[in-house]
Amino acid sequence: MKHLYLLFLLATSITFAQIPSNYYDSADGLTGFELKTELKSIITNGHNDQGYGGLYTGYATVYVDNMEESGYENDGSLLMYYTENPNGPDPYSFFLGTNQCGNYNSENDCYNREHIVPQSSFGSASPMKNDIFHVVPSDGYANGKRSSHPFGTVDSATWTSLNGSKLGSSNVPGYSGTVFEPIDEFKGDIARAILYFVTRYENGVDGYTSFDMFNGTENQALENWAVDMLLDWHYNVDPVDQRERDRNDAAYDFQGNANPFVDHPEYANMIWNPTPDTEAPTNPTNLVASNPTDNSIALSWTASTDNIGVVSYDVYMDGTFSSNTTNTTATIAGLSPETEYCFTVKAKDAANNTSGFSNQDCETTTDNGTIGSDCLTETFENLETNIGSYSDVTWTGDDGGIWNATEARTDQTLNNAAITIRDGALTLPTTSGGIGSLTVTTKRVFSGGDGTFDVNVNGTFVGTIAYGVDEQTITIPNINIENNVSVVFDNNSGAGNRVMFDDLSYTCYSELSIEDFDIDSVKLFPNPVKNNLTVDLKSNVDTNIEIFDILGKRVLKNTISKTSTLNLQALNKGIYIVKITQGNSKITRKLVKQ
Repeated sequence: MKHLYLLFLLATSITFAQIPSNYYDSADGLTGFELKTELKSIITNGHNDQGYGGLYTGYATVYVDNMEESGYENDGSLLMYYTENPNGPDPYSFFLGTNQCGNYNSENDCYNREHIVPQSSFGSASPMKNDIFHVVPSDGYANGKRSSHPFGTVDSATWTSLNGSKLGSSNVPGYSGTVFEPIDEFKGDIARAILYFVTRYENGVDGYTSFDMFNGTENQALENWAVDMLLDWHYNVDPVDQRERDRNDAAYDFQGNANPFVDHPEYANMIWNPTPDTEAPTNPTNLVASNPTDNSIALSWTASTDNIGVVSYDVYMDGTFSSNTTNTTATIAGLSPETEYCFTVKAKDAANNTSGFSNQDCETTTDNGTIGSDCLTETFENLETNIGSYSDVTWTGDDGGIWNATEARTDQTLNNAAITIRDGALTLPTTSGGIGSLTVTTKRVFSGGDGTFDVNVNGTFVGTIAYGVDEQTITIPNINIENNVSVVFDNNSGAGNRVMFDDLSYTCYSELSIEDFDIDSVKLFPNPVKNNLTVDLKSNVDTNIEIFDILGKRVLKNTISKTSTLNLQALNKGIYIVKITQGNSKITRKLVKQ
């Protein structure tokens, strides 16, 4: 393994030459297929065919996961579209120079070279056979499953790889055959490889009609359904990122030419969709505001449609812009108790065309008191999500407070946006309502092990937040510090582990009276509970029972006067807070639902 380790060290120290700033100058002012032909000339000049065997040399810099900024393992393994898991450990890995195919009977046997545009379409001729922009490393078995099928979106899968790539029947409008669908993380990479191919080999692509994505012409080159899908993958599903720009620079060093659709993503529309997009999306419909808590309201709506594709939605609260989301749901936090709020939504497309407003829907927050209500909530949706290297990050949180993170990045997602911290600290804004219990969702990304972060309130250690390879929601109950509080997460027990934090909240401090109500007199059993929870009051006094989830939403309310059984079968698994009120006395208990 020593020679592989040295190769890894060499690879991480390479600085790639930048593609010349005037590389595309001759294409300035051109559009349509005239632009495509000029780009063909640019990327043909300087193209140095390194041969089929030379691809393995190129893979050492172009397709090796050797930069932390790549967002993956940073372990020197080969970066492969049907193997890489961008949200956790890879199901398996290959290292350059070992496990080359060979025979294979299943995934993880060996790797070989995958032609994004099948060799059979161009008769295995060079330089197409050897072009590193569309010939990529691949698990041999997955490569065989893909075969020469076109790419598309799968309706019903007949085979699924260990990272989620699928083979099956097409649900792409305009094509009804069998297709191969990569995971979203690499759909743009594959789209840009195909756009490169039909541009670089424009003079011969009209003869490569055995590949179902090609239409037998030199100019458009692609079937209409393929154009629509590839532009969607290129612009909306998986836009160009820094990882791909770095790979483009490395390929330029190796092969002497570049992929113009990585350097200039706008070229794709200028060639295949030259008429500017002026069509606005349809208005969102069926907006519903629901699930109010003391300080949050959930929204959902029906997606808009667009001639090119909707990219995001602007959410308005009481007529004023509130937030932007790529989903058709949102949770608006930081609201006041017992207050009505009215919401509308607009859709936006890639050309920044904006729809009209959706229907308006209003909802009133609850006023359930400090138990179960949040003094602070944070979804991390206000983060700029393009920071792929570790640095100090400062942003304004959901409630308007200033958050700070050190040794942090923002390009990894958990439920939605998240902050990822390595060996730094997360400092929450100071709040004035004290702190009762704290809840946060965590997950380790990339390689590493399980560990914890310390939680400190006003400089005093109060507990730890665990993390591991699986997503988990952690609650530290009964912190119970009043007045102003400043909370800090630090002291990562697993040095170098990279940990995502999302959906963070803590309840306000509440001084609970037990003068008239002995906490030991109330029994909740079993706890953890699966279905039926018994509440033993040891009295016949009318008593209110309320159960809240970890986000403060009340999920059950009942009044009892003696020992009773509550059916909790409908509740999801997780941690809940039980609030018991008898006269002026209140107590809370943590409840675990299995």
